[in-house]
Amino acid sequence: MRQIFATFPNATTPSPGDTLTGMLDVLTGFAIIFTVIAAGWWLAHKRVIGPGEQRLQLNRIAFHVATPSLIFSSVAVADTDAFFSPVILVIAVATVVTMLIYWAISALFFRQDAAETMAGAASSSYYNSVNIGLPIATYVLGDATFVVPALVLQMAVLSPIVIAGLDRSSSGVAKSVLSGLTAPVVVAAFAGFAVSAASWTVPEPVLAPLEILGGASIPLILMSFGASLTGEKVLTSHRGPTLTATALKLVGMPAVAWVVATLLGLDGQEMYAALILCALPTAQNVYNYAATYRSGEVICRDTVFLTTFLALPAMLLIAGVF
Repeated sequence: MRQIFATFPNATTPSPGDTLTGMLDVLTGFAIIFTVIAAGWWLAHKRVIGPGEQRLQLNRIAFHVATPSLIFSSVAVADTDAFFSPVILVIAVATVVTMLIYWAISALFFRQDAAETMAGAASSSYYNSVNIGLPIATYVLGDATFVVPALVLQMAVLSPIVIAGLDRSSSGVAKSVLSGLTAPVVVAAFAGFAVSAASWTVPEPVLAPLEILGGASIPLILMSFGASLTGEKVLTSHRGPTLTATALKLVGMPAVAWVVATLLGLDGQEMYAALILCALPTAQNVYNYAATYRSGEVICRDTVFLTTFLALPAMLLIAGVF
């Protein structure tokens, strides 16, 4: 992962030939996701991956070891200057506002407990910033600068809130907040940011093993996701919350971002970057959190599935308009 981010540290607008190759890489990013999901589905169909607790072991390994390793090894070598860009501010505000909109809709129309509502709110606003966000930022925007700050924003700020809302085992607000702040992915994000901000160099014998472990994160989550599709079919239940979260993710969040960016006076490339990143599909990490805490799994799974298929047309529409 470090090599991937290092490849495009200060990318510029691609030439026509680069754009054609780049769009192929964007499609490759989607192809990778669908292929690994299909592998998980096939393994579950053949009973290589068992149901229930057996499948969830993949999520737990990713949650406690692989994803924290990926986050730390990526953020620790990132440039912190981009963290203070107005584009990141737009994404942050759009994320919070979209979550609040879902909470309001849920309170009015859906009979959900707090954990399921949090699952839907996260699904409507938590975007895939790495395995889809990186190639799209690089080749559609011509600049990968905002991907790592967007990732840290999610892990260090949004993840504690989401995990606190999903963790039904914690009794009381204080314990829920503590559960969110001490989650491995959150600790890894803070630690990586501290290392990056201090301009420290992580020794290779420390960083290299973390990169190897981090490489397992996305395949583990995607295969578990694919395995979950052998059970209840998409949109069989929780149809209203799922479709609401999907619409908010692909239409509502970019619309909020457009309003915020307009109020801040953004235009041109910064406006375009904010809208494209806000239109990214729901991240598989949302499903991983839900599966780990056994809260709102169906809503997260179905929203990830739908937005992953529908995000590309949504982003093409944004590109056509802006």
